[in-house]
Amino acid sequence: MTFWDHLDVLRWSVVRIVVAIAVFAVAAFFLKDELFSIVLAPRSSDFITYRLLGVEAFHIHLMNTGLTEQFMIHMRTAMYAGLLVASPYILYELFRFVSPGLYQNERRYAVWIVGTAYVMFIIGTLVNYLLVFPLTVRFLGTYQVSPDVANMLTLQSYVDTLLGMSLVMGVVFELPVVCGLLGRMGLLTNQMMSTYRRHAVVAILIVAAIITPTTDVFTLFVVALPIYLLYELSIQIVRITKRN
Repeated sequence: MTFWDHLDVLRWSVVRIVVAIAVFAVAAFFLKDELFSIVLAPRSSDFITYRLLGVEAFHIHLMNTGLTEQFMIHMRTAMYAGLLVASPYILYELFRFVSPGLYQNERRYAVWIVGTAYVMFIIGTLVNYLLVFPLTVRFLGTYQVSPDVANMLTLQSYVDTLLGMSLVMGVVFELPVVCGLLGRMGLLTNQMMSTYRRHAVVAILIVAAIITPTTDVFTLFVVALPIYLLYELSIQIVRITKRN
């Protein structure tokens, strides 16, 4: 195939990806009640995480301050939902375009790397939604310097925080994949990671404090523990990669 033939194939792949995202985004837009019942669930003590932890009853009230804000947030949230649901198809289309140029062993490694990275990102997003974000919302949303000062949280602040923290946790959960690749290239060893474990713990605590800017030690521990377990898992992955 010529360069222009490849470009034409890529163009149709992009068109199919955009159509898939649009279809799922439109479906999410019309399923407004179901979509926002999921998005807004962590603001109430009825959420599953709070019930499992035995958190006392509370309810955070959200407000809207802009004329078009709710509609724009509805559209943006539906777009993100459509992108998330369509992401397996997006990866399939991109891999189908790239795979003819790969050798058999390269194709096999690419499937494992992309598949693992995608699964880890989804796991990180779920950990944020089920654990990190609820604890952060509960602490910051109910925190008061004085009973005379009431919290007035906006819907935009709530949604932006949820989406931002989901992205951060998804990226953080890529740590085993990145370490595995660096170990495969010989740039990282399990002995090196074990030697700098104490430094890694300090860095993990700093990252956890940035993700959840609270003074609650329990929340900080809950966020830092999964990241530390990811670090230990990465050491084992690098060890296996080096042996193989």
